[in-house]
Formats: sequence, C-alpha cells, structure tokens
Amino acid sequence: MGAAGSKLEKALGDQFPEGERYFGLENFGNTCYCNSVLQALYFCVPFREQLLEYYGNNKSIGELEENLLTCLADLFSQISSQKKKTGVIAPKRFVQRLKKQNEIFRSYMHQDAHEFLNYLLNELVDILEKEAHTVQNDQETSPPSEKAANGLTNGTINGAKKDPLVTWVHKNFQGILTNETRCLQCETVTARDETFLDLSLDIEQNSSITSCLKNFSSTETLNAEDKFFCDKCCSLQEAQKRMKIKKPPHILVIHLKRFKYMEQLGRYKKLSYRVVFPLELKLSNTVDEADIEYSLFAVVVHVGSGPNHGHYVSLVKSHNHWLFFDDENVEMIDESAVQTFFGSAQEYSSNTDHGYILFYESLGLGNRS
Repeated sequence: MGAAGSKLEKALGDQFPEGERYFGLENFGNTCYCNSVLQALYFCVPFREQLLEYYGNNKSIGELEENLLTCLADLFSQISSQKKKTGVIAPKRFVQRLKKQNEIFRSYMHQDAHEFLNYLLNELVDILEKEAHTVQNDQETSPPSEKAANGLTNGTINGAKKDPLVTWVHKNFQGILTNETRCLQCETVTARDETFLDLSLDIEQNSSITSCLKNFSSTETLNAEDKFFCDKCCSLQEAQKRMKIKKPPHILVIHLKRFKYMEQLGRYKKLSYRVVFPLELKLSNTVDEADIEYSLFAVVVHVGSGPNHGHYVSLVKSHNHWLFFDDENVEMIDESAVQTFFGSAQEYSSNTDHGYILFYESLGLGNRS
C-alpha cells in the first residue's frame, strides 16, 4: 500500500485536504462488508465529528467499558490521528468485538453490508440510551445541589414521562415516516408515525432513485381480504394507504433491495437492474410537499453476480474529490466514474459492480466542503 498511498498523495498533490486522512482497512478473510460501511461512515463528517467528540469527552473521565461504540470511536480516532496522510489500518479490535457480540458475523460466509449497517446503528443507539439512563438514574439519586452542578436538571417532572431520548446517532440518521390510511366510506384519515434510520426501496429495471421513492409513497388500495378496520365506521372498509416522509433525516441512507427471494428457484437472486442515483437528489415525497435537496457522499457497492458470494467496495466524496476504497487499497476516481455503478440495463452483463447502499447529506443543514 506504500506505493498506492504515495500514488494517491501524488494524485492529490497540494490539493490534499488539510488534516484529512485516507486509510485503507485490512480485510480479515471476509470483512469487506464491514470495511465498506466503515469507510462510508467515516466520511459522514457530522457523524465522525460527534463520535470523536464523544470519545474525547468520555476518555478523559476514565477507562471506558469496551463495547461496539468505544471500538468504533477508537478506530476513527486512530485513523484521524495518524501522522501519515495515507496508509492501511487493521480494524482488528472492532471486528473482534463485532464477532463476539453477534454470531451472525462470526462465520466466514459472505455477509450483507446492509444488515451490518442496520445492526451497527441500532447497537450504537442502544449503548447511548443505556448510558443516558444510567446518568439520569445517578442524578435522581444525587442531592439537588449536585444535579445543578452537573448542569443536568431536566429529569422527570412530577413523575411525568419525558420524550424519548434523541441521541446524536438519531440526530444524524433518523427520519419519520407517516403511514396514512383513508377510509373510502367516511373519508377519515388515520395517520401512524414510525421512525427510520434508512429507507429500503424496491427496484425496477432501468429506473431511478426518484421513481423508486415515488413507488415507495404510491397509494395502495386495501380491499377484499385486505380491508381496513375503520374506528369511526366500527367495521372493515375499503381504504387507501400511502407512506410519506414526515421528517426527512439529515443523513438519508437508501438501501436498494438488490437481493430478491425467487419462489420458483427457492433461493435469493441478485437483481443487477440499472438504477440511476443522482449526485444531487430532490426528495419530494414529503408530507409538507417541500423539496429537500441532498448531496451524495458515499456509495457501498456490491460486486458479484449472486447474493451468497462477491465483494464490497465503497465510493466516497471527500472535499470535492471522489475516492474508491477497496479494503487496503484507496485511489482517486473521476466523478463521472460513479455512473458505472448504476447497474446493468441487460440481465446478463459482465459488469457486476452495483450501487447497494447510498448515503446522502441534506444541503439545507450546512453543506460539506
């Protein structure tokens, strides 16, 4: 990697971003699914900054109990504090912790990058929530003067329940969907909100992210055996249902459902469909109909023709340059190369490198340089 690293430094020359580090990650047999997601998260700058801030604050308090959050923070801290600008790091501690904690990731079989991302974000949220509850319980048992000294006086008021805790992971990735069901008999609309950390979209051949999002929010009629129980009519009625985005997240993660279970085959098949994902995305299927603008900054790519084998790499935008991360190797790529990962317009194609997880950052909330 020495040669590749110096090649990258030469390619960037005096445009190498001040204070930035571009490090490949060692692969421990089958950990490309993990490496590709970690690179995307590292270049999700608000997430990285908050993780390093959390690490700095907690490290000074004393020895942290090891968990997935501390291992991730330690890895990001190692990368960001390297003296060299490029090189390779072995995320050994993080991978060991992941395998220790979840048996799904212990085998040497091909793993799913989206499953890993989902597990990781939910695990980080759980750890932060537990820590917050521990702090809150400590405050509730400490004298009032001590609580004030800690600057934390917002415990439960007169036994009233507080709003659910919003962690910095939520602040980056969490959005809210609203599921609207309209009774066709009495026209009453029932709305149910649910949170999400990523959106999983069904895909079609020769489509785009915009059309996939439109389909996601399209109106579905509930009739025959799928009728809806309307509380106002007190009976089963025909209804129309649709899903809209009530609160768009700061970081929008889109998972393309490229692995589909085929009944007739009795197994999963990879859909190599061409799905265009733009560098700038307008999100229009929101409740208030306002167009929210997003900018693409990372893509996790699945390489291979089937779901049970293959490889993962990632494309990352950092300081207006696009980089290609393939485990230990890091190289610069041209922005126009991103479109070669849209998928294949024909069923059987020699190109098996397809965009799988897309990371967009909202332009409305502070643009990245």
